[in-house]
Amino acid sequence: MKTIWFLPLVFLYFGLFSFGYCKSVSARPAVVNVGALFTLDSTIGRVAKIAIEEAVKDVNSNSSILHGTKLNITMQSSNCSGFIGMVEALRFMETDIVAIIGPQCSTVAHIVSYVSNELQVPLLSFGVTDPTLSSLQYPFFVRTTQSDSYQMTAVAEMVSYYGWNAVSVIFVDNEYGRNGVSALNDKLAERRCRISYKSGIPPESGVNTGYVMDLLVKVALMESRVIVLHVSPSLGFQVFSVAKYLGMMGNGYVWIATDWLAYMLDSASLPSETLESMQGVLVLRQHIPESDRKKNFLSRWKNLTGGSLGMNSYGLYAYDSVWLLAHAIESFFNQGGKISFSNDSRLKTMEGGNLHLGAMSIFDDGMLLLGNILQSNLVGLTGPLKFNSDRSLIHAAYDIINVIGTGFRMIGYWSNYSGLSKEPPETLYAQPFNRSSTIQHLHSVIWPGETLSKPRGWVFPNNGKLLKIGVPNRASYREFVSKVRGSDMFQGFCIDVFTAAVNLLPYAVPYQFVAFGDGHKNPSYTQLVDSITTGVFDAVVGDITIVTNRTKIVDFSQPYAASGLVVVVPFRKLNTGAWAFLRPFSPLMWTVTACFFVVVGIVVWILEHRINDEFRGPPKRQVITILWFSLSTLFFAHKENTVSTLGRLVLIIWLFVVLIINSSYTASLTSILTVQQLYSPINGIESLRKSDDPIGYQEGSFAEYYLSQELNISKSRLVALRTPEDYAKALKDGPGKGGVAAVVDERPYVELFLSSQCSFRIVGQEFTKSGWGFAFPRDSPLAVDLSSAILELAENGDLQRIHDKWLMKSSCSLENAELESDRLHLSSFWGLFLICGVACFIALVVYFLQIMQQLCKSAPSDSISSEPGSTRSRRLQRFLSLMDGKEDITKNKSKRTKVEGPSFHGDGDEDFGRSSKRRATDLATGSNIN
Repeated sequence: MKTIWFLPLVFLYFGLFSFGYCKSVSARPAVVNVGALFTLDSTIGRVAKIAIEEAVKDVNSNSSILHGTKLNITMQSSNCSGFIGMVEALRFMETDIVAIIGPQCSTVAHIVSYVSNELQVPLLSFGVTDPTLSSLQYPFFVRTTQSDSYQMTAVAEMVSYYGWNAVSVIFVDNEYGRNGVSALNDKLAERRCRISYKSGIPPESGVNTGYVMDLLVKVALMESRVIVLHVSPSLGFQVFSVAKYLGMMGNGYVWIATDWLAYMLDSASLPSETLESMQGVLVLRQHIPESDRKKNFLSRWKNLTGGSLGMNSYGLYAYDSVWLLAHAIESFFNQGGKISFSNDSRLKTMEGGNLHLGAMSIFDDGMLLLGNILQSNLVGLTGPLKFNSDRSLIHAAYDIINVIGTGFRMIGYWSNYSGLSKEPPETLYAQPFNRSSTIQHLHSVIWPGETLSKPRGWVFPNNGKLLKIGVPNRASYREFVSKVRGSDMFQGFCIDVFTAAVNLLPYAVPYQFVAFGDGHKNPSYTQLVDSITTGVFDAVVGDITIVTNRTKIVDFSQPYAASGLVVVVPFRKLNTGAWAFLRPFSPLMWTVTACFFVVVGIVVWILEHRINDEFRGPPKRQVITILWFSLSTLFFAHKENTVSTLGRLVLIIWLFVVLIINSSYTASLTSILTVQQLYSPINGIESLRKSDDPIGYQEGSFAEYYLSQELNISKSRLVALRTPEDYAKALKDGPGKGGVAAVVDERPYVELFLSSQCSFRIVGQEFTKSGWGFAFPRDSPLAVDLSSAILELAENGDLQRIHDKWLMKSSCSLENAELESDRLHLSSFWGLFLICGVACFIALVVYFLQIMQQLCKSAPSDSISSEPGSTRSRRLQRFLSLMDGKEDITKNKSKRTKVEGPSFHGDGDEDFGRSSKRRATDLATGSNIN
């Protein structure tokens, strides 16, 4: 739309001039014409005019740059008018300028940038901060100051740093104000903050006090007490004056002014009544690093102005813009660039009539000059003059100042590298990049009202409206929350907790409870929470479970009651009976234990068979010996002696296992016979899932969703129950009579149910972990404050006293304990069985290695057969003979006797007698006949 009305004005202007031809100037002209376009009668303009003139003098007097070529600056005032700015920009074309320093206002910059793009004349703006002037749309626009995108990031980080969630914004309704607020909204959203209210002021002068007063009254009625002021100086001072009159500069308010106030504080001495109206305001100011060049120039500035006009950051950027352009022109000439202009061929078709487009000439090498500007790398009064990839100056930084008394004090800095800090940004650039919230710090602030306490930043809207708080109108478990019959009041555990927490807040909370549900059946809590997002309720108070799906749409307070789903089942008492002795072990435990008795007996027999006569004899006798030996170890009554080392090792480990098993069995059986036992076929949620029995749940509870969606239990198995009486009846009837096998509900309800129903118990553990909380809209500050209040209730014991008042009503004489299985399972003993099994395996491996070694030594050398099958058969026969044969251990003894000499004791005869007797026995039984 701007282009549509802009082109006729251009043609009208050029109609005043005759048609011209291509103009060219030598490569090194004596003078280079540069234009300067800004508002001369503004504070920024007055400072910039002097700064630019001094910069031109310094450039022209410096022989190391331009080498004889002089800069000629032509200044025009735009008065922040788009139309006048366009006309003045076109007037510059008569002098064949190569660049324009300016403009100062965003409105002018948007329009003049179209001319700059067409004529390829770079714009070096030291005063336009509008973030929407992008390099893609306006390639010849170069910002030599900081963009409001960085300034609004600093504001957003300050808001987040102090813990505020919402702000109100007052802005001037033009490109500068609207686009700045749009950037602020984006930056706040990145930090989960928001603009709760914004109001624009017309940019034209003459806005009366009544208009500003009406605007501020609307702001005062809003919830947020953090106000961002992004306007022009004249409007800003007017807003502060009216705000002080309305009492909006006192306790509880926060005012953040953008850099319009900073350059006014730096440039002029403000009246005392003006300063008095903005005490405690936080102000952002473009950060200029300290340097000797800056100090010398400021000293020189005082001599130039006599102290009547102070230097601000925009004046320093204007000074550096001239030097930046001078260096770019020097590089332009060194690269062979020529200052030449030609007509735009696209306008030839528009010739004729009274329009003369001769002044519409294009700077032929404008793109080369633009490239040199963007590739600049020098240090000016404002610090490094270097552009990043998006054509912004590197090292964007702001001072954060606090207006106090007749001046201000520095409370910290913000930079796009280090965030908020107490140290100047240039001292942090050499350190590793770190934007952690733990290192973000600012000095203390004296807030409006001369207080050091950080304002809360919000209040309840002062518009006479009460918070509409939805409360479930329950039909059951009315101890938690219920409506008092015949009134609009509510009572119960949840209501008392909410009331006690609200009473701890340092401010009043106007609210009213609104019933949700008809009271005949429990309402849907999911629909109740959804009512917050649709604006029906401002909050929800009750037994609201904090679950994942709900936290995605609302904010919850700190949980005030622990909760989780549990399984409730009926139980019956178990009598001891004739077979009670089998109950200490599970069937698997009995089976594994019996198998290990047999295995250990076989292993010991294998290890002892060759050397121990007590483990030899006919097959029937050996089987009886194996069974008798293994079973007798249960009572430590085995009579067979073990001779081998391996056999003794296995037996020791097995006796230790038997000792543990005996002790555990005795303890469990004693408990079964002496303590009343409770029994239920369901022992937790897993056994309930595997069955096909119906499951009860509380009507309106989230348990239905969890069972069907999370645990994949068919909805046909789920039965909605309304009251505790329905629970009891359904559990007593059971699946066979149309009831349920178990009820799944939250622990607080179940504990209240079991306090009067002694025939049911909880089985297993909680299979969800959650809690009850109060629900609020997203980013509600009341949720944070109530969370702190609930924690205080828990710490001082009031929360427990409220719990005991409503929920301690036990009438059961039996202990309300969860049912657990009284059997001992294999999982408690598998380690012992593993040790025993490993010992048996190792012993057998060692034993068979010894057998194989003896087999190799005893192989006959002359029994060589040419038939492979015969060889394998003989080897197997020798192996079985060696396994079954008795090892003559007396050979070793005789060998030792020969070495040691004759013995003169009578023991030899006794040994001989025993040996003869044993051989006779072997011959009689035939055990040595192979």
